[in-house]
Amino acid sequence: MALAETIEYDKIEVVGTHKAVQVRKATVIKKDDVELTRSFERYVLHPDSDISGEPAEVQSICNAVWTDAVKTAWTEYQKTQSTPLN
Repeated sequence: MALAETIEYDKIEVVGTHKAVQVRKATVIKKDDVELTRSFERYVLHPDSDISGEPAEVQSICNAVWTDAVKTAWTEYQKTQSTPLN
């Protein structure tokens, strides 16, 4: 009877003008290779987010969509907001 917990990043979406990256992280618990439970956590990354701790797949997507133009547009947008969106 072996229990195992794994983490899967099973949904990564790019949305909006400023290319926010939405990530769904699934925690899967299995007993003898039979899935017992799966729970989800969602979070959003913006062009000024620190992605150094993210999985390689998430980092690759962020680096691909967050061009210098997108980062500049995000910075300019942030300046127009009374409360930063981080």
